[in-house]
Amino acid sequence: RCNNRNRAFFAHWLCDQLVALQLCAVTVSLDLGHLEKLAAPGSCFSFTFFMGRYGLMCARYQAFQQFENDTKHVNEKIENQESSHVKIAQGEVLPIIDYYSLNMAKKVLVATEKPFAKKAVDGIREVVEKAGYELKMLEKYTDKAQLLEAVADVDALIIRSDKVTAEVLAAAKNLKIVVRAGAGYDNVDLEAATERGVVVMNTPGQNANAVAELTIAMMVFMARNGFNPGTGMELRGKRLGIVAYGAIGRIVADVADGFGMYVHVYSSPNPNKVRLYAKHLRRDDSLEQMFSESNFVSLHMPATPETKGMIGYDLIKLMPAGGVLVNTARKELVDEEGLIRAFEERSDLKYVTDIAPVRIEEMKEKFGNRVFATPKKMGAETAEANINAAVAAATQIVGFFEKGDVQFQVNK
Repeated sequence: RCNNRNRAFFAHWLCDQLVALQLCAVTVSLDLGHLEKLAAPGSCFSFTFFMGRYGLMCARYQAFQQFENDTKHVNEKIENQESSHVKIAQGEVLPIIDYYSLNMAKKVLVATEKPFAKKAVDGIREVVEKAGYELKMLEKYTDKAQLLEAVADVDALIIRSDKVTAEVLAAAKNLKIVVRAGAGYDNVDLEAATERGVVVMNTPGQNANAVAELTIAMMVFMARNGFNPGTGMELRGKRLGIVAYGAIGRIVADVADGFGMYVHVYSSPNPNKVRLYAKHLRRDDSLEQMFSESNFVSLHMPATPETKGMIGYDLIKLMPAGGVLVNTARKELVDEEGLIRAFEERSDLKYVTDIAPVRIEEMKEKFGNRVFATPKKMGAETAEANINAAVAAATQIVGFFEKGDVQFQVNK
């Protein structure tokens, strides 16, 4: 079961054992006087040679014992992994183990169609290389084939909004972990990853402040008519409904409280367990209650089978006059057909989103400045959020390999 490298190590060890036996034989058969003669300068058979060789033998033997312990540890780690097999003469099937390959540095790929900031990449590199791993970069790729080629030999993958499909996972034969640098992870095929034994993680909270600040900025933008001429309104004294009171929702609530707004929160599926932090907060028992009383409603939940299309006509039509719906989460949360219907019936409603709807051109044509979408998702587009999420992703990968840490695993 050993490769050539291991056999060579064993051969050196065996040779040293023979030298040790020779040394023992000489020291037993000779008295001290003879040993002194052998050790004398110019002696053709110097005792010093034996002592030096014996010291070398001891060092090599200790190294061999350590190698055996390391080999046992590696075997335990891979006992459940796929490996090539060979049938020995008796018909038993044993794995062929390439210990040299297993001890090589793990490869971490950063695959980002929309690259991290340079400081974020530097942070990833520092964490990865300090752990003794190899870092590969694939930035601004334009074809899925480039991603399929890049993942072929990597152990870990860091992404942003890049899609990790079943095809990508199938191409990544050595892949053990995917970390989405951000909160949302609907761009990863969790079912396919689980089938292949690949752990998927996100980095919750790392870009929360950036998204929260964008949420407030969007509220101000719409309150002031998109910064176009005309009379707008102030945020102070208005009511803000926050759907999903997680890391982002809490920061939005704190900032809104500073603006003097009254904040309503709704967090499904356990709204009664919501802990309120800011001064002017109220917990709502239902979305209907929240929408009917809130001048602004901000969405912060992930896109799941339960939440997709959750915000539609029946809720939107309940908003007070001049109501504004804010979406910095996922476009799938809003039922576009229902939103268009409500906006056709209510000319006072507004919608601002960081994720352009599928029917954005139709909405712009029908509703003008009442609908605004950022050209490209920019919730986490700050230097601070870039660095925080990137470094967290790299740190979680190292923790996974070195300690088995799966705290942020999302495909349990």
